[in-house]
Amino acid sequence: MSTTDEVLAAAQDLVQAFGRHDTAAYFDCFAPDATFIFHTTAARLASRDEYQRLWGQWEHEDDFRVQSCTSAHPVVQDLGDAAVFSHDVTTVIRTRAGEQAVSERETIVFRRDGDRWVAVHEHLSPRPEPAE
Repeated sequence: MSTTDEVLAAAQDLVQAFGRHDTAAYFDCFAPDATFIFHTTAARLASRDEYQRLWGQWEHEDDFRVQSCTSAHPVVQDLGDAAVFSHDVTTVIRTRAGEQAVSERETIVFRRDGDRWVAVHEHLSPRPEPAE
C-alpha cells in the first residue's frame, strides 16, 4: 500500500470516528503532542489532552454531539515520514440550541509512528460560500 493510501485510510478512520462521536477512537488517532487550531476557539490547543478537556466541556456545558461528518476532495502530500492531508468537511452537530451543519476546510498533518499514521496537527477554517 502506498503512503498516500495509508494516509487516506488513517484520515478516513479519524473522520469516521469523529462522525459517529466515538471519542475514544477519534482521540486515539492523534499523538499526545498533537496541536490544534480551530477558528471557533480563541487559543491554539497545545496537546491532545487539552483538546479532550475542551471537548468534554462542550459536552457538559452544551450537550455537544457530532451527528455526522462527510469528507470531500481529499488531497495527500507525501513528505516521507510525514504527510499533509487536506479536504472539505461537512459536519452536523447537535447542541442545546439544536442541529447545525458546519462547512469547513481542514488540514491534518500526519507522521508515521511505527506501523501506523498518527495525526500531529489539525487546522480548521470556515469554507467560503461558492462564488455565484
